[in-house]
Amino acid sequence: MRRVTRPALRGPGRGPRDAPHHTAPTGEREPPVAYPAIIRLLLTLSILSAAALSPVVEAAPTPIPSPPQLALHSYVLMDATTGKILAAHDANTREQPASLTKMLTLYIAFQEIKAGQIHLDDEVTVSKKAWRTGGSRMFLQVGTKVPVKDLIQGIIVQSGNDAAVALAQDVAGSTATFVQMMNQTAARLGMKSSHFADVDGLPVPDHYSTAHDLAILARALIRDFPEYYHYFKEKVYTYNHIKQYNRNRLLWRDPSVDGLKTGHTEEAGYCLVSSAKRGGMRLIAVVMGAKSDDGRTRDNEALLNYGFRFFETRVVYKAGRPITQARVWKGAAQSVPLGVAHDLKVTLPRGQARELRPDIQVHEPILAPVTQGTPYGTVQAAVGKTVLAREPLIALRGVAVGSLWQRLKDDALLYFNND
Repeated sequence: MRRVTRPALRGPGRGPRDAPHHTAPTGEREPPVAYPAIIRLLLTLSILSAAALSPVVEAAPTPIPSPPQLALHSYVLMDATTGKILAAHDANTREQPASLTKMLTLYIAFQEIKAGQIHLDDEVTVSKKAWRTGGSRMFLQVGTKVPVKDLIQGIIVQSGNDAAVALAQDVAGSTATFVQMMNQTAARLGMKSSHFADVDGLPVPDHYSTAHDLAILARALIRDFPEYYHYFKEKVYTYNHIKQYNRNRLLWRDPSVDGLKTGHTEEAGYCLVSSAKRGGMRLIAVVMGAKSDDGRTRDNEALLNYGFRFFETRVVYKAGRPITQARVWKGAAQSVPLGVAHDLKVTLPRGQARELRPDIQVHEPILAPVTQGTPYGTVQAAVGKTVLAREPLIALRGVAVGSLWQRLKDDALLYFNND
């Protein structure tokens, strides 16, 4: 295995080659001024003394204060790109998720739409069970046919429990079967501390989640279904001549916020999962158990502002671009470029990027044939001893087997190199 060391990742700066070059003008020059030796000596000593007394000042990283003190059951702040947790309080404590449950209902619906099992324009016949569902409603009527896309908007904007039941029945045939799909999907996504017993979030036994798990779910929605994510930023929706407003008040207060879902029951308190994007950074904030609608909005906003102010997301290596060249033995070419299939990104405190160190490990020898996309090592980014991100180092192009002469020659070289 070969390790390639790289210097710290720094921004561009002017080096000696960038310094402006001055050419002395032609023609007569004035004779140099002759200073007495004692004056030259005094000038030299004063310059040296000033240099010795002047401290070397380097730009310090931004100090990171503690997260906001919030009167909540639990909360978590996550970088949506890297999954890094930036702030948390009791993030793995079981909570009643209330209507945040519907994010998983929607995840499964989007999954079925993407797979072609259902379609946005499909019409769903409203059952008596859906019509009778209590709590927040879209006000569906028994026997009416409602397009899937309208049910999605009714779930997100109006938090319609009736819409959630109707959509679940259409996808799985029954809410009981749909709940099984919910728990299977939650396990696959890594929601290790969650269990779901209904599709809408109304209080029932054995129905719980955590702030951390709900952040994982929100991140999966954003990552896996970007084509449907726009539904979460809809502020107003009218169905059956009834105009209702999205309960996520951050959609009006902060233009960077574009989702996701509110929740409230007496047991759960006021809950909110939001996401915002500023520049190239996207954050997810989850607050559970606030005492009021205004409280959950204010606390969620405080978490987002804290994250954007004191942290940043950096791209260390771009996908598909060569990071290093590796020797290929017995091949038609003697080397192959290695890179990453996905951007290598890190989340770190602002000002700490200068401390990033890349570490490249190539598993050698590499023998032809080389298939594009095959991993031949790893690349990681670290600050000190803390590894922030790691990606497989893959071949960016293929290399065919070389000629007989090339193979024989490389066989001999490999033999003597290993001797």
